[in-house]
Amino acid sequence: MTSEYAVGVVLLAAGRASRMGDQSGHKLLARFDGEVLIRKMAATALASTARQTVVVTGHRGGDIAAGLSGLDVLLVHNPDFASGMASSLKRGLASLDPGSAGALVLLADMPALNSAHLNRLIDVFAANHGNAIIRACEGERRGNPVILPRAAFAHTMELSGDVGARALIESGAWPVVDVEIGPAARLDVDTPDAVLAAGGVTENMSRE
Repeated sequence: MTSEYAVGVVLLAAGRASRMGDQSGHKLLARFDGEVLIRKMAATALASTARQTVVVTGHRGGDIAAGLSGLDVLLVHNPDFASGMASSLKRGLASLDPGSAGALVLLADMPALNSAHLNRLIDVFAANHGNAIIRACEGERRGNPVILPRAAFAHTMELSGDVGARALIESGAWPVVDVEIGPAARLDVDTPDAVLAAGGVTENMSRE
C-alpha cells in the first residue's frame, strides 16, 4: 500500500459491555491465551500495515489503558461514551493523523480477527484509490471491520447516538466494496457465553 492511501485504525473500546452482566466483568478484559482482549486487538492493529492506531476509551477507561501499557497506540478518552458509539467514532476520527486517507474502524470485541484480515481490507481500499467504503463480510453476511474514506469523515461528524459506520454505508453516498474474510467478520463476544465459546476466560473467572 502506498502512503497516498495510508489508513489509520480507530479501535473502539469505550462501551459499557452491559450484556456481560455484573458478575463476569468487562468483555475487553477477558483473556484469550493469557492476554486481555483489548491488548490482543491493539496488537492485531499494530501488526497490520495501518500507519497508526487510535484507541478510544470510556467505561473503565483506566483499566483499558492499563491493558495497553507499553503499546504504541494513541489513547483518546471519550467522556461522552454513554451517549453511544457515534461520539466515540467521532473522537477517534478527529484524532487520526491528517495524512490518513481513511480510517479502519475496528470493534474491540472481535478476537478472531488477525492482521492479515486487516491488511486485506487495506489493500482493497488502496486498489479503490481511497474512494470507497470497504466492508468485511462472511459470504453474503455483512460484518466488520469497515474502512471509511476521508471524504466520509465530515458526514460521520454529524452522527449521534448509538450508530456507527452502518449509517454512512446505508446513505448510499459512497460505493461499498465487500471483502470476504470468513467467520472472523461476524464473531464478537458480547456475552459471557460468547467469550467462552470463542476460547476466552471472562475477567472475573481469570481472577479466581
